[in-house]
Amino acid sequence: MQQLLEETLTTAWRSAWDRGEVAALDAVVAPDYVRVSRASGQTATLAQLQEEILAVRAGFPDLTTTIDSVVTQEDTAAIFWTTTGTHTETFLGVPPTGRRVQTRGCNHVTLVDGRITREEVTWDGSELLHSLGVRHLSDAQAPAGEVVLDDLSGEPDPQVMKTFNRQFITGVTVVTTQEDGVPKGLAVNSYASVSLEPPLVMVCIQKTSSTYPALFAATHLGINILGTEQRETIATFASKATDKFAAVDWHPAPHGSPLIDGSPASLEAEIRERFQARTHTVFICRVRHAEVTEATPIIYKAGRFYDSDDLTQL
Repeated sequence: MQQLLEETLTTAWRSAWDRGEVAALDAVVAPDYVRVSRASGQTATLAQLQEEILAVRAGFPDLTTTIDSVVTQEDTAAIFWTTTGTHTETFLGVPPTGRRVQTRGCNHVTLVDGRITREEVTWDGSELLHSLGVRHLSDAQAPAGEVVLDDLSGEPDPQVMKTFNRQFITGVTVVTTQEDGVPKGLAVNSYASVSLEPPLVMVCIQKTSSTYPALFAATHLGINILGTEQRETIATFASKATDKFAAVDWHPAPHGSPLIDGSPASLEAEIRERFQARTHTVFICRVRHAEVTEATPIIYKAGRFYDSDDLTQL
């Protein structure tokens, strides 16, 4: 009997996860089935689990699962498994990286008359993203397909926040990368130095940018601080132009990131972490190469540009 039960669980599991035949779970799951995440405490129904499986398979179409062992004892069982797949489609808002990942886990199930009534798991879809280098994704914890609405009560009006942000004075950078040998880039003012030892920097990129998928898949990126003689370059990289490098002179950094000629400063950094922040992704990068010139940086405030040489010292 125990062997038959193990074979039944294994067959249903592989049918659902490896082939997307989620209806196979109906035969091994009780009507009052509940799935509990030990990490978050969230619960899910069978329908929600099936949606999650289909979402995972959509992002990792070649997903395969190896059942390492099934250990049953009276009315409980432990399923030890290893899953491998290639990230070739968008998953939980993350564009395809082409990377192959592997995760392992153990699910503990409670059985009544041979059917699963409760399943405790230590894994969810965010584990696959962790394997891709995406960390601490609060918005990825929701069940597949669910839209999380924040409680905005007590928060300032978006227009107030927009006005607040316009009061902050920044420089202007162009963040760059290459995709299949084609240079790509966009204008960004959300740049900051994180630390000097080790040399870490961060940039925040909006997910709707046409450059975003290439940046997410890259191992390195370039950050160019633009100067007063590069107003046309700023306008180009802030636009939706198809080929932003058509009239821009640049040279490749050691790992291929485009560095724009004539910039006051440029660097190339290795992408170390990618933090999801709903509409944006924060890239934490370790600097591997830097260049500085005598050109004058440009200043940006409230939609206008200023010459940094005209600053009055206090």
